[in-house]
Amino acid sequence: MGDNAPNWTRRKKMELLNYNAPGLLFPAISLLMLAYTNRFLGLTSASRSLVSQYRAKPDIRLLRQVESLRERLSLVRYTQVMGVTSLLFCTGSLFALFLNNQPTARVAFAGALIFMMTSLVVSLREIYLSVRAINIEFDSLLRDAQTDDHH
Repeated sequence: MGDNAPNWTRRKKMELLNYNAPGLLFPAISLLMLAYTNRFLGLTSASRSLVSQYRAKPDIRLLRQVESLRERLSLVRYTQVMGVTSLLFCTGSLFALFLNNQPTARVAFAGALIFMMTSLVVSLREIYLSVRAINIEFDSLLRDAQTDDHH
């Protein structure tokens, strides 16, 4: 194919992966891990509080909250695992670059991105459940307030 061939038929030379791309991913992953850890600690604290409340005065609403927190804790733990895995792949990409192994560096970097995106998607699911749980609390509070107003 000559120079007159359409652009889509010409193969472009693939650019080399350098230290910049995986290096820039490190702070992003670190910040995500910090956010996930803070979320995890907040949920465990809320869980302990609910367990204590339930033991003091059993209430079915508290059990539903505990079940919701349990599911959310599981999701946050999963986001942490995906984040750590992303960091490992990112480190592997840098190591492959150090060894001057472009194909392995590219695969490892792609893996880092995939695991990071997976952690973000799971985090979105946990946020959705969080909002749903607080809305259930608000509804319960409003029902209780209406019942109190009618007495």
